[in-house]
Amino acid sequence: MTFPVPRAPKKRAVTPVSVLPTVEEISAGGVIVDFDKPSLPVAIIARINRGGRLEWCLPKGHPEGAETNAEAAAREIEEETGIAGDVLASLGSIDYWFTVGGHRVHKTVHHYLLNATGGYLTTDKDPDHEAIDVAWVDIDDLCRKLSFPNERRIAEIAREYIIHQLS
Repeated sequence: MTFPVPRAPKKRAVTPVSVLPTVEEISAGGVIVDFDKPSLPVAIIARINRGGRLEWCLPKGHPEGAETNAEAAAREIEEETGIAGDVLASLGSIDYWFTVGGHRVHKTVHHYLLNATGGYLTTDKDPDHEAIDVAWVDIDDLCRKLSFPNERRIAEIAREYIIHQLS
């Protein structure tokens, strides 16, 4: 009696993450609050991710030219939400990794707290058309609405800052 010779399973060709070229990206954005309303609403955006799912997130984008991160945050927030604002404080930075188009991307996002000074909610000013919706969310409900844990941490830092520094 003969038995079949076991063969190793066929392996798929996978490019190890460590050999992909790495790209560094910087973005800036944040939490823009309407301090004229008692519920302290925050403007956030919705977008569709690469997997086709709806995500609610803080507005952000890349600095242009010689812009500082704070200037980029104010511009990007206004472009993506329609709401203009003045920077009040830095809320810190988050960073994360993802892979896209054969590159490994290390992204750092600098977040700021802004006081809403004018405008109206619209996605029409977004030149990249990434935002598909925009909404005011009361600051106490913000962490329940945001899709990403790291942005929920930034929202909580903003809430604590408002409670302890601006009250």
